[in-house]
Amino acid sequence: MNKSELIEITAKDADISKAAAGNVLDAVIAAITKGVAKGDSVTLVGFGTFKPAKRAARTGKNPQTGAAIKIAAKTVPKFTAGATFKAAVAGKKAAKKK
Repeated sequence: MNKSELIEITAKDADISKAAAGNVLDAVIAAITKGVAKGDSVTLVGFGTFKPAKRAARTGKNPQTGAAIKIAAKTVPKFTAGATFKAAVAGKKAAKKK
């Protein structure tokens, strides 16, 4: 599924125009991106958590020459799936909390 297909499904399910669904999707993606770039984690209960993760500096290998190269440390985005999302993908119902 690509972005335009997601917008089409969202518009149909929410009974709104495709333009409005596109604007909402763009706003949600921008908000998640802005939050994670700032260093915050963004949690959508049941779906998952987006957060920044630090990746340490390391030595890599140039695949063409085999020479060792230095790869700098950086911060990358990380997504951890929530229980409801995991259960849906696995084809099971999510366990209810007691």
